[in-house]
Amino acid sequence: MFGKILKIEDKLIQIENTSKVIQANVINFHVIFEEASESGNSAKIVGEILGMNESVIDILLIGEIRNNEFVSGVIKYPSMKSTCRVVYKQELELIIGSQDYTKEDTLLIGDSALYEGYNVTAKINEILTQHIAIIGNSGCGKSCGVASLVQNLFYYNKRSPKNIHMVVFDVYGEYYTSLTKINEMPGINVKYYTTRTDIEEASTELVSIPTYFLEVDDLALLLNVNDHTLLPILEKTLQYVAIFKGAGDNAVKYKNSIIAKSLLDTIGSGKSSIELSDQIISTLNKFNTPELNLESSIVQPGYTRTLKQCLNIDANGKMGALQFIIEFLQGFTTTETFTVNRDELIYNLEDLYNALEFALMSEGMLNNASLYEKANELRVRLHSILNSPERKYFEYNKSYIQKEQFVKSMFLTETNEFAQLLNMNFNYVDERFAKILTKIYMKLFFKFETSLKERASFPIHIILEEAHRYVQNDNDINVIGYNIFDRITKEGRKYGLILCFVTQRPSELSTTCLSQCSNFLIFRIFHPEDLKIVVSMSSNLSNQEIEKLKTLRPGTALVFGSAFRVPLLTRLKLPNPLPKSTNVNLESLWYEN
Repeated sequence: MFGKILKIEDKLIQIENTSKVIQANVINFHVIFEEASESGNSAKIVGEILGMNESVIDILLIGEIRNNEFVSGVIKYPSMKSTCRVVYKQELELIIGSQDYTKEDTLLIGDSALYEGYNVTAKINEILTQHIAIIGNSGCGKSCGVASLVQNLFYYNKRSPKNIHMVVFDVYGEYYTSLTKINEMPGINVKYYTTRTDIEEASTELVSIPTYFLEVDDLALLLNVNDHTLLPILEKTLQYVAIFKGAGDNAVKYKNSIIAKSLLDTIGSGKSSIELSDQIISTLNKFNTPELNLESSIVQPGYTRTLKQCLNIDANGKMGALQFIIEFLQGFTTTETFTVNRDELIYNLEDLYNALEFALMSEGMLNNASLYEKANELRVRLHSILNSPERKYFEYNKSYIQKEQFVKSMFLTETNEFAQLLNMNFNYVDERFAKILTKIYMKLFFKFETSLKERASFPIHIILEEAHRYVQNDNDINVIGYNIFDRITKEGRKYGLILCFVTQRPSELSTTCLSQCSNFLIFRIFHPEDLKIVVSMSSNLSNQEIEKLKTLRPGTALVFGSAFRVPLLTRLKLPNPLPKSTNVNLESLWYEN
């Protein structure tokens, strides 16, 4: 079949077709150009058959075999005297991966769509230490492919990865069934979390994050802040909630000071006596201490009155005791600095709401209508969450816990056994809130990893199903200064935080995140914008391979990246059990008796 070399032009070689027969079944097969070197060793250059006619065979050079390893790219071209032959089995394994997928360092990807009876595998350290993108249109087999890869990690290796930490953010609740068999394996546990507030399964926990974990940027996400000038209000809110929930003489002293200063600001606002009286009463009804409240005594020569009595308005509409109130409040003010001790400080969303109200008042916003209207949106949004089922996701009804302990506890079952897999079912919240929860968890994981004394000693792999719903080119960077997904893809890998993006619309995904991915599994796609994205991700994809992406069968993917020597068409094995991602069966529903 392979005759002499007729032409060498760039990486394209034409050789004589000695059989004079067009054999379409060998298109895309790999061949070896071999020529004895002066040292006696054979230099092997690898090519791929692009096409043929009765006279010539077109072959594209793709790499070399050196020291029993396949290396992409060609440095030295074959000479006109080189012979061409079909690749041998041991050489093929260097290209598509080891056929022994039971080894601990190997992950089975699927069956080769080109070489019948051969598997496509990847080294675990080459595929799972890098961010991954799994892309394809709806119905192309992405969810089954993800479930298959996860199952392969546990089903086929000689030893199960008992120290793995894997989290699946399951936006549709599809993966529960596909993980049940893994959960039955000795020493392996799957822990299930859900956003469904009326939990039916005994083995499932409600998604719950302690309110006291929320920092300024978390609150900005939760309250949908789109103006960075509102962040100081949230900073004040966290200061005040710590003060109002704090204990000890210093805490009480500081509470008195900030309440008094706020009331003095109100008095100096120029409002009428009636307005001042109403606002002071309203403030002290909500924010008070044993020393400073409406029943506090104001002692003057000859008589003693309560603060509330001093707020009375006379017949002329004046507050006669106003000066006494001012002097009384000034006695509580202090210029001392107060350090908030957050150790074991527990508070909930309601405490946060009260602190936010006080922050709005203490900052003098009540006297600035336009500024107050903008800042008041924060209060309205937090009040809305407080009165919705979503508040349950921030009700952590356990004793105080630090963030590091919290992350580690997520991987422990009720019986204190280690759980290798977490399934986070976000099917019962809307898209906006699922996005918020995901970002808060991402930040928790990132801070946990970056705070470890021994870097990457607790690696976490995160699978983000329908990633285009929350991994976007958001306005976060203009509001809080960063996008957590972008930050993780740029910095997380060295700390052991690895992301896998599963999406049907790569054009809607954050461009930064996609650019940081090193390995790709591309199922069927045909949208022009998405195809452009795929083409830009690799310089090794031929036009022929791009065209194939439009017609791939469900379950078949083009895999390429740092873990794969060349782009490979791969049939991923059907997972067992299947995820709940199959299409609706109309025949069964329509014609059922």
